Amino acid sequence: MTTTSIVFDHRNRTKSGDEGPLEVRVTISRKPYYINTGVRVKSKQWSRDRVINHPQADVLNERLRILVNNIMHEINKCIDAGKEINVSEIRKTAWKTSHEESALDWMQSEVQRLPVRLGTLKHYTCLLLRLEDFGQIWSWADVTVENIYAFDAWLRNLSGRYGNITQSGIHTYHKCMRALLNRAEKSGQITSNPYNRLRGEFSKGERESTEYLTEEEMAKIEAFSPAPGSWMERSRDIFIFQMYTGLSFSDAQAFDISAYKEVDGKWRVIGNRIKTGQPYVNQLLPPAVEVLKRYDMTVPKISNQVYNRELKQIGIAAGISTPLHSHLARHTFATYMLRNGVKIENLAKMLGHSNIKQTQRYAKVLAESVHEDFDMIENLINQRKQ
Repeated sequence: MTTTSIVFDHRNRTKSGDEGPLEVRVTISRKPYYINTGVRVKSKQWSRDRVINHPQADVLNERLRILVNNIMHEINKCIDAGKEINVSEIRKTAWKTSHEESALDWMQSEVQRLPVRLGTLKHYTCLLLRLEDFGQIWSWADVTVENIYAFDAWLRNLSGRYGNITQSGIHTYHKCMRALLNRAEKSGQITSNPYNRLRGEFSKGERESTEYLTEEEMAKIEAFSPAPGSWMERSRDIFIFQMYTGLSFSDAQAFDISAYKEVDGKWRVIGNRIKTGQPYVNQLLPPAVEVLKRYDMTVPKISNQVYNRELKQIGIAAGISTPLHSHLARHTFATYMLRNGVKIENLAKMLGHSNIKQTQRYAKVLAESVHEDFDMIENLINQRKQ
C-alpha cells in the first residue's frame, strides 16, 4: 500500500518561530520516504494539509497540489507497469514537471561528472544534502545573492544531528557551491555567478591557534608500546610517520617508496600533494624509516574516520592531554622543524605550501609560546616582590 501526505519538518530541526520545510511523505509498505517541496513556512502557518496565514498562501498551496499530483502520477505509472517504486527517481521527475527548471537536480547530475578525488566528492555530496534541507534554492531563479546570504545564515545556525559547523566547514560549502555555479555559468544555465558579486565574502578566516605536540609529547607517542600487531600499534606508527615527514593523511596513504631515490643512504623525493597538486620536497628521517621497515616499506592503509577515532584512544593511553587527530601530526612536524632551526622558506617547500603565508602561522604559534614563557617569568618576578 502506498500513501502520500504533506508534513512540516519531520526531522524537528526548526527552531520555534523560524521557517521550516514542508515535505511530501511517501509511505510504501509502511516505510516512509520524504521529498522536500521547496516550500518553507512557520509552524503556525501550516494546518494539516494547507498553508494558512501566509501572504502567498494560495500560490504555495497550488504549488504543493501540483507537486503531490505529479508524485502520485509517477507512483501510479510504476504500479501499472509492475515496476518497483523508486522515490529518488520520482522526486526528480515530479520536480521537472512541476517547475520550469531544477537547479538542484542539475547540480546532482553535475557532481557525478566532477573530476575530483573521493574526499572532495564527499564535500560536494554534503553540500547537496544541506541545500536540500535548506529548501530555498531549487530553481535557477532561486540562485540569487540574497539566497546565498540566507544559506550562509542557515548554516551558521544549524544544530541537531549535524551539530555546529565550523567556519572552515562553511567556507568549504561556499567553495563547492561557487565551483558548481561557475560550471553552470559556462554551460549557459545562468547568465552570471552571483558569487562574483560576493568577492571576499565567506572567507575561511584565520585560525586563532594551531595545535601541536611538544617534543616531550612526541617522545611519549614514540615510547608508547601497544601490543605488537594491534590496531593501536598500526595507528601509532602512521602518526609517527606523519610526524616525521609532514605528509597529510591522504599523502601518507598514497606513499610509494618507489617514488623516492636513495642517495647516500637517504631517501629523497620531490612529489606533488594530492589535495592541491603543489610540489613538495621530502626526505625520510630515521623515525619514519623505522616505521616503514615494520611494514615492508609501506604505510598501512586505513580510513581517515577510523584513524582519527583510534588516535583519540591512543592519545589517552599515552597520557597526552591534547586530542590526537591526523592533521595534528603535520602541525607537529612544522613546529618541530622551526624550533630546531629550519628556515621558514624551506619548511614551506617541505609542506608543499603555495604561499609562505600558509607557513608563517606556525612561526606565529612559536612566538605565542615565547610570550607565554615571558608571562611566566613576569609572574615569578611579581611573586618575589610580594
